[in-house]
This record gives sequence, C-alpha cells and structure tokens, in this order.
Amino acid sequence: MDGFVGRASLEWWANHATCLEKYDIDLIVAVDAAGTWRARGRHADALDTTQREGWDFLMEMDPYFSIVFPGEDQGGILVSVVESEDGTLTLTEASDGDDPAPH
Repeated sequence: MDGFVGRASLEWWANHATCLEKYDIDLIVAVDAAGTWRARGRHADALDTTQREGWDFLMEMDPYFSIVFPGEDQGGILVSVVESEDGTLTLTEASDGDDPAPH
C-alpha cells in the first residue's frame, strides 16, 4: 500500500471468533520509503452515549484493533489506537508481541 484516503473500519476482537465492536473511521494513511506507515483519522460519525461508553471501555481494556479496508472481509493489520482530546485517532501498526489479546 502506497497510501490510502477514505473510510475504513476498526474492529475489536475478543478472540479469533468474536468481534465485539466495529467502528467506521475516515482515515489518511501515508507510507514512507522504508514501508513504515502512519495513519490519522476520526470516527466517521459522532459516537452516541452508548457507543462512546463502549469505545472508552474497549480502549481502556486494550487499545489494539484490527483495521479493515474497503473490499476486505476481515482485518489484516493490527493497530494500536490513541485518541487525542480533539477526537483525532492516531494508528500505529503493532509489532509482534505488542498486543497480549488475541485480536
């Protein structure tokens, strides 16, 4: 992937068979010459109170999500997500051993 601008989804998996939640995000991905990618985005739609509570709970439990790009059936890239106070999401590709959960 050279880069991406568009809508993607973040999925939070409890285990290999159970996706607990899916969030649509508007995303910009840039890839440098070394193949390292950086992504920033926002929730595609404002989260209502229940969705916000769920998001905050999952982020507190484990801020690792699988990212699903359009045309893909399931996530292939595990990312760490950080949300700033203004709602901007920063996604970083997780390296082996980063995530203790079986996303």
